[in-house]
Amino acid sequence: MNAVTVSPDAPGPTPGRFRVSEYVRWGDVDLAGIICYGAYVRFFEIAETELFRAIGFPFSQLFERFDFWLPRAQLHFEFRRPALLDERLDVEVWIGKIGNSSLRLQFEVRKTTPERELTAEGYAVLVAVARRDLRPIPLPPDLVAALAPYRAD
Repeated sequence: MNAVTVSPDAPGPTPGRFRVSEYVRWGDVDLAGIICYGAYVRFFEIAETELFRAIGFPFSQLFERFDFWLPRAQLHFEFRRPALLDERLDVEVWIGKIGNSSLRLQFEVRKTTPERELTAEGYAVLVAVARRDLRPIPLPPDLVAALAPYRAD
């Protein structure tokens, strides 16, 4: 089984959002067995990577095809409830906003328990930059079109 999967017993993702599931692992927790705040970067990156793969633009091809990078200009978290070692979390991601050269990915992380407790939420702003000089460039129209099913703006 793939390490990143959709929970078979969980309700489907919120319409317009992409969802992955992942366990809180040993490397994600502190001595109390509670997830460390920095571990959420890994959860956000997994969701982001799988979203791009799902729309047909895996990172292994995206950057070569359009000759650009998508560095993070902002990363913001709000921590709501602790997640514990070996708990399974659902991470939903969607496009909060698309600008000319940037996009804002919104995230929610919930426990896969019946209560679906929100553990964290946040966003990342990615900026399209030319690989040759790292100057902002317009987002490729093909990429913007492929992201359309996950846009909230």
